[in-house]
Amino acid sequence: MFLGRAFTQSCYSKSVRLSNRLSFSSCARRAAASATALKPAPTPETEEELPPSPQHVLTEKDHQRLRFQRNIGVSAHIDSGKTTLTERILYYTGRISQIHEAPVVTLRLARRTDSLSQRWRPHRRVRGRDAVGAKMDSMDLEREKGITIQSAATFCDWETREVATGNKQKYAINIIDTPGHVDFTIEVERALRVLDGAILVLCAVAGVQSQTTTVDRQMRRYGVPRISFINKMDRPGANPWRIINQIRSKLRIPAAAVQVPIGIEDEFKGVVDLVHWRSIYNEGQKGNEVVISQEVPESVMELAKAKRNELIEQLAEVDEEIGELFLNDELPSNDQIATAIRRSTIALKFSPVFLGSAIKNTAVQPMLDGVCAYLPNPAESEVLAHDTSLPSSAPQIQLSPAADAPLVGLAFKLEEGRFGQLTYMRVYQGTLKKGNQIFNARTGKKVKVPRLVRMHSNEMEDIESIGPGEICAIFGVECSSGDTFTDGSTSFSMTNMYVPEPVISLSIKPKGIETPNFSRALNRFQKEDPTFKVHIDHESKETIISGMGELHLEIYVERMRREYNTDCVTGKPRVAFRETITQRADFAYTHKKQTGGAGQYAKVVGYIEPMEPDPETGKDVAFESVVMGGNIPTNFIPAIEKGFYEALEKGALSGNVISGCRFVLKDGAFHAVDSSELAFRLATIGAFREAFKMAKGVILEPIMNVEVVAPVEFQSQVIGGLNTRRGTIVDSEVRDDEFTAAAEVALNDMFGYSNQLRGSTQGKGEFSMEYKHHMPVLPNLQKDLEEAYRKTLAVKK
Repeated sequence: MFLGRAFTQSCYSKSVRLSNRLSFSSCARRAAASATALKPAPTPETEEELPPSPQHVLTEKDHQRLRFQRNIGVSAHIDSGKTTLTERILYYTGRISQIHEAPVVTLRLARRTDSLSQRWRPHRRVRGRDAVGAKMDSMDLEREKGITIQSAATFCDWETREVATGNKQKYAINIIDTPGHVDFTIEVERALRVLDGAILVLCAVAGVQSQTTTVDRQMRRYGVPRISFINKMDRPGANPWRIINQIRSKLRIPAAAVQVPIGIEDEFKGVVDLVHWRSIYNEGQKGNEVVISQEVPESVMELAKAKRNELIEQLAEVDEEIGELFLNDELPSNDQIATAIRRSTIALKFSPVFLGSAIKNTAVQPMLDGVCAYLPNPAESEVLAHDTSLPSSAPQIQLSPAADAPLVGLAFKLEEGRFGQLTYMRVYQGTLKKGNQIFNARTGKKVKVPRLVRMHSNEMEDIESIGPGEICAIFGVECSSGDTFTDGSTSFSMTNMYVPEPVISLSIKPKGIETPNFSRALNRFQKEDPTFKVHIDHESKETIISGMGELHLEIYVERMRREYNTDCVTGKPRVAFRETITQRADFAYTHKKQTGGAGQYAKVVGYIEPMEPDPETGKDVAFESVVMGGNIPTNFIPAIEKGFYEALEKGALSGNVISGCRFVLKDGAFHAVDSSELAFRLATIGAFREAFKMAKGVILEPIMNVEVVAPVEFQSQVIGGLNTRRGTIVDSEVRDDEFTAAAEVALNDMFGYSNQLRGSTQGKGEFSMEYKHHMPVLPNLQKDLEEAYRKTLAVKK
């Protein structure tokens, strides 16, 4: 999958003409499946003869360096305080000299005559209260809108003091601050793909929200251990125990507090460390002085004892050592508890929960100590790679973060910098040096590393070399997101990240005369963001951009105006409908054409059937060939596969992409003279269309998870509003003066909901939504969509 997707991206970005592009995802699937089909399947004898994977033993120097190295990400639902927390981390580690306050949210009605629609949206004063803004939100658009759009990388050093010995240890920490808005979920995907651990930030009032669940799913996909940080403990209504119960029930991971708050809401002033049984306070200017007391305040003594017992009980369920002590009614020591937390966290069985308030500069440093104590170093993370010189069924090879091992690095993010393309890379093994010759594992091209830097948001620091387990950026290297780089001595290739499909589209055209900047901007954005797609509608001849939501597309339209001086006009948002089949259908199709001289002849026999999406990759279309006896020469099989994926690009019902379909080729026939790749490709397209009519096709629409938060007095209006949009209420919760409703609503019914919600709640209601899955549309809507599509075909004729 990786090779196909990366190859497609490279081809996709080099072409300036937009009209010749094929679907990104289908092309990627096509190339990957072709490579698999053409590679000979290994026999049991050859599998036994596979050479053992090379093992590089870590030296003492490697262990010493990696032991104090951490690569972490900060992820959460929007407006949970990720960027504010990262700003505090940079300040307390000495990376920045002063804290710059985050912007203040105000709401205003945004009228866009040239863009998406009239709607309410959050707007924040540019650059925050102190006219500077958070360091990690370096884009002007981020500071204006008060949201993180692009993930930003930085690095810092943190000095901890070991509780048992009192010795100080300095840790090197690479941090990636990720967006919280679901429209920019690809930024979270690629960050978690290369990180060893993460901080999951939750609001002490809102708790587990819709995007929190998405981030949790992404962490599980890449096996990333996490510590949880309940932020905003100073807010009215803060209740960390309710949030911890939500982590256990909604995220389904054992969790327990390792701290108890001293005071709550506006009286929050410190925490009790339940592991080492001590009190921690923040004093001095902006909380930069950490005061540790061995005495626990009487006011929280009973609560602290109860929560420490709860911590031990939770650990006993996931850790054998603590479990044995618990069964024998023995109390574990502080060191045993700390070791068990680390062991269980790295094994993805447990999440320690820290408490604090980033905006009030309280309890951030103890959380940093927890990052160093409980999250894994690069040597403790299992990293696997494919050896492309071996058959596809060969087992993956584990990489070793040894400095003298052959170089293997993954380019996980691209960015257009002031000096050309900036490529973010995670080095997994070996050492990368400035001036080195490195090889792109996908293309085989050899490139020289002209400049090597470490990133601090939008600033950079030149370095000469970087070791395994670290993150850097390089200039002047032409590649695609997800490419693997080696030193040429190995044939390793890393697996790529999961890329969700777009759910919304817009037509776009430049104001006035089209300039080369229009195509240049679209090419660049596609290369940087795999979830941003562009294609030409062959019927209307319009340029169509597709993405994860209205905000996602609006940001890119605004960036075209600012960065490329290209004003654009966008059409009405369109939902990304799909088509699928509901039953198996056989086909036996013959393609004949004789016009004098060599003609065209091809016959294909097989069937199509419904296919469930793969839970790991999300892939829901597949091509299989079970042809025996040479009835179809093997050199024509890729052409048949190409025809199948070409047929998927436009369905017969509404002209949308077809998904959830498996094509199985069983037999066929060929002619020694008249058969060709073109003939078999056309035969496959004809066979698929013929079978599709008998497979009872249906149209699918995207269903969204919608979460609405509003004052409790408007509960009936909100529920009624969701019901009128055919929404299904799946959960509701009332707390204090506000309530939360979770519903599943079709995206096609969500347009204009923002205005309706504001009107029915006096401007006090807010909502967020994210894509869940596609479901069949109602029969009357399918009939309307089919009629509308037939009319467009009639007009075209």
